[in-house]
Amino acid sequence: MSVESKEVIDFISVKFNKVYLTISDHLKWSDENHLLLLQDKINAYLETIENEQNYEVYPDSLGKSFVIQVVTKYKPNKKAIVFLNEIKTFLKKNNY
Repeated sequence: MSVESKEVIDFISVKFNKVYLTISDHLKWSDENHLLLLQDKINAYLETIENEQNYEVYPDSLGKSFVIQVVTKYKPNKKAIVFLNEIKTFLKKNNY
């Protein structure tokens, strides 16, 4: 389970009536494909939520709001921070 496996939800947890879908990101930010891999993984999570596939895998998520969380091994560089802030803004606008 990692950012490189977009077909897998790395971790699912429930806290305060919210379902946290967590991405485990172990890559260094100097990797040229890192941001693309992360974007693909986030899009896969969104697709899972929008298609309601999460209810099949995790029935306890029914009726709860979703949070997409990224846990990184390495501190993000400036380019990554800009990207993550853009994603955060997009997700908030779409009620995630």
